[in-house]
Amino acid sequence: MKTASTYRRQDPTASRVAGNNSTGTKKASVVGVRVLASPLKTLAVLDALGASQHSMRLADVVATVGGNRGSVYQRLLTLIEGGWAEDDGNGRYRLSLHANRVGHAALAQAGLGERSTPVLQTLVYETNETASLALLDGRDAYIAQRVEAASVLRAELRIGTSLRLETSASGRVLSAFADPAQLKHLRASGATLPSDSLMARIRREGVSVSSGLDFAGVRAIAAPVLDGHSRCVGALSLVAPEARFDEAKLRKPLLRAAGKLHQLFSGS
Repeated sequence: MKTASTYRRQDPTASRVAGNNSTGTKKASVVGVRVLASPLKTLAVLDALGASQHSMRLADVVATVGGNRGSVYQRLLTLIEGGWAEDDGNGRYRLSLHANRVGHAALAQAGLGERSTPVLQTLVYETNETASLALLDGRDAYIAQRVEAASVLRAELRIGTSLRLETSASGRVLSAFADPAQLKHLRASGATLPSDSLMARIRREGVSVSSGLDFAGVRAIAAPVLDGHSRCVGALSLVAPEARFDEAKLRKPLLRAAGKLHQLFSGS
């Protein structure tokens, strides 16, 4: 996490060092295009909100990025207008879920789904059941990555399949381990969530089992995948035909694989 002194030492108006970027194209300063200082200062506010694990008061943001209170407030309003930040109703500011969606897109573009595949493959090899990684998207979860089991009798759910938050194993995990801001947003958007008692039990046990109502003859068990700040960024699941589903047998390898994905998501 960046400290206030870190932000103050950085000069957002400074020219970029000449050189090539990852695509091989020249950076802006090399071709004589001046970098705009004002957007960089606004992005510094966005970075400050993203680096904090909690909503921030205006005074906290000012202390982190430097500058005068009026200018920092104006940048916060710009981020709110653009959909990147929001007021939590108590005079504090935080990232909006739009930032979360962009973050998920960045993970996809960075090939995180591809990098997680070996973990899913190992899990499938250990259990002989299909493994999936699900993410939150709006009022639903969806399958972002999947490795199929080789068994003839297997659960057929494809990448991109939507999963209900209330009844699917992954949706229940994503709801139970969502932070308060996410839960508030989901409820405000009209999403149907698991009961509070069920979510509390899932948090205690660390796993969730599907209701069996969404896909006939299929059951699933899911566990949260946490990032470096212990925030839930996805749900790892094992899916099996109901006749072969064994929660006790699948729990331990699932949790072990979720721990490996935690290391991957946190960069450790």
